[in-house]
Amino acid sequence: MKALRYYAPEDIRLEDIDEPQCGPDEVKLRVRNCSTCGTDVKIRYNGHQNLTPPRTLGHEIAGEVVEVGARVAELYGASWQVGDRAQVIAAVPCGDCHECRKGWMAVCRNQTSVGYQYDGGFAEYVIVPREVLRVDGLNRIPENVGFAEASAAEPLACAINAQELLGIESGDTVVVFGAGPIGCLHIRIARGVHQCGPVYLVDVNAVRLALSAKAVAPDEVIDASQTDVVDRVMELTGGRGADVVITATAANITQEQAIAMAARNGRISFFGGLPKTDPTITCDSNVIHYRQLHIHGANGSAPEHNRRALDYIATGRVPVHDLITHRIPLADALEAFTVVEKGEAIKVTVEP
Repeated sequence: MKALRYYAPEDIRLEDIDEPQCGPDEVKLRVRNCSTCGTDVKIRYNGHQNLTPPRTLGHEIAGEVVEVGARVAELYGASWQVGDRAQVIAAVPCGDCHECRKGWMAVCRNQTSVGYQYDGGFAEYVIVPREVLRVDGLNRIPENVGFAEASAAEPLACAINAQELLGIESGDTVVVFGAGPIGCLHIRIARGVHQCGPVYLVDVNAVRLALSAKAVAPDEVIDASQTDVVDRVMELTGGRGADVVITATAANITQEQAIAMAARNGRISFFGGLPKTDPTITCDSNVIHYRQLHIHGANGSAPEHNRRALDYIATGRVPVHDLITHRIPLADALEAFTVVEKGEAIKVTVEP
């Protein structure tokens, strides 16, 4: 079968490899869609500490069951059948550590990941390993949800995890930094699930701003390359600031600006991780102190967030179909990475 294999930074190859064999405690999927994200681009150039080459990449997976291990029902109580449609979690908690026992599976200390420790979905077939099945991480796709939409459930789950921590209330003013697919998903959750008030979308890429604004229609777009973002948000809010600020971008300055523009009792999500070579910011701690700000990290998701994501898509609370702007065959998977890198799309999906 064809698979996109990582060997080293800037050494990713589309290869013919043996079709994987399904063990007695595993499930085998024919991959129908595996979508891309900014992390794939980072891996292309920088690799990842948890990625052992050679490894098939791809962690936003939806597909069709083609084989079920003989012991799957016995071990996991799962009644999977050939032909079932399924979505796979990416972040795999252990289920046993202190954090998992507390219900904090998104921050499992022993977390592994599909596409890192296990072969991923940029391939014709993928094995869903026992580690995924034992934490109920293989989810049935609702009948009215397509494979491409289902593959977007994984990044949507990450955004759900972040917003769960923010306590967004009806009417809250929300600022989202980053006009990529995650920024668009954040806007749709804040509106469709939490019924927030005005939403302002910020980016430095005018092309990406225009593309995303057409899809999610924020109340205002702010081109940070042309405008002082903090001043503009203060102006838009009558000097009060934003109730919620989400930095869905890997830029240090956006985290600093988020603190500066937050209203009293404001909630901030540092959703986008910073480069490991430059992970620090400068902030006025007294702003946090006197405004009583709440700053949250957000990293990945739990299996339950993936199930909720599929439900939000199926019920129309968070539409994703129109955010999938590019569909690319597996043979051109590296082109998909380039499209993401250039910011020429909202969501790019690969179709083996």
